[in-house]
Amino acid sequence: MPTLPVGSPGKVGVLQLGFARNRGRTELVQHYQKSPLQIMHPLYFNQLRPDMPYTYLMSSGGGVLHGDRLRTDLSFGSGTSAHVTSQTQTRVYRMEHDYASAIMNITVEEDAYVEYLPEPVVPFADSRFYQQTAVVIDESATLLLGETVYAGRLARGERHAYDVYASDLEVRRPDGRLVALDRLRLSPGTGEPGADAGVRGLGVLADHDVLAMLYVFTPLVPPALLADTLHRAISDSGGDLIFGVSTLPTDAGVWMRLVGNDTVAVAAANTAAAAAVHELLTGQQAPIIRKS
Repeated sequence: MPTLPVGSPGKVGVLQLGFARNRGRTELVQHYQKSPLQIMHPLYFNQLRPDMPYTYLMSSGGGVLHGDRLRTDLSFGSGTSAHVTSQTQTRVYRMEHDYASAIMNITVEEDAYVEYLPEPVVPFADSRFYQQTAVVIDESATLLLGETVYAGRLARGERHAYDVYASDLEVRRPDGRLVALDRLRLSPGTGEPGADAGVRGLGVLADHDVLAMLYVFTPLVPPALLADTLHRAISDSGGDLIFGVSTLPTDAGVWMRLVGNDTVAVAAANTAAAAAVHELLTGQQAPIIRKS
């Protein structure tokens, strides 16, 4: 049975969240959601940072289908501190026609500290997915931003059978100055034998199954110290990984990119990297974030 066309109920998801400093802690002060996008009530389980809410993004649809158009707007006011993640992996299902898109707009105001670290994206065979992340961040603010993508349903032996996975990241200052720009295009094509050679090539994934990125924008510590901290955390995580850490232009922060074949090892490296940065920038140990 064909799925509903673009614009049908449940095909255009909207989620708008606004956070502000209130009564000594960060609180959710604006909340609008349109199915299938939704959230759990923000939780305050970090005993070392009782002012910092942890918010889980969710979807009532269980995954992304062709024709889905999703948009999430996250706004963090002056002096706020918040962690946002997804409850589970984003599964992009097989598509008979069209494509799906997810737009993420993030605004981080003065002296705010924000972590946006979603679970991996898993593009199924014959899927076509585009995601765009647009960030406006004040020079005094901090943002940890992660992205991880699998080659497919690895447990089923599915590797690079999707048609297209495309992701754009654009980070700017409030006056429009460009801070960082990153484009990712994975297009194995038809799924015929050998069609994914370009994706698996040395200059792209080097025949690995998992790609992960972490971007850290902050004025709180020198970029060289931040880069050394990330490099050490990933090296000590123990995984068989290939990775690199570089500073961003104008000393705006650092970015990390890694590839691996073991999803557990990549997850451990991601967790170690984010935890090390959290401790360096806040002076507090990062909590264990449990999901089910």
